[in-house]
Amino acid sequence: MPLVVVLVCALLLPGGGTAWAAGVVPVQAPAPAASVEQVLTNLRNWVMGIVGVLATVCFTIGAVRYMAAAGDMGEVEKAKTAFRSAAFGYAIVVLAPLLVSVLSGIVGA
Repeated sequence: MPLVVVLVCALLLPGGGTAWAAGVVPVQAPAPAASVEQVLTNLRNWVMGIVGVLATVCFTIGAVRYMAAAGDMGEVEKAKTAFRSAAFGYAIVVLAPLLVSVLSGIVGA
């Protein structure tokens, strides 16, 4: 069974698996950015993605804490704090294009 998996992987990999067999995995470098504006756009996309994921995690934690509070006011306050943090994160995601355009104006791109 493991031999079948190795053969299937060798056939599906680009180059027929010769680079894999030699222990060398070809890595393609990302294309260089054409301008400062492209760099700022890429930065905005990364920030929006990371902050969006973190805000969703905060929202999920707040929801679980709120459901598990069972009337405990301390836990309800912690859940509300998590909800506020998530709202702040989502606000950053929504305002990221504006922030990047301001940064672009400062840099002069």
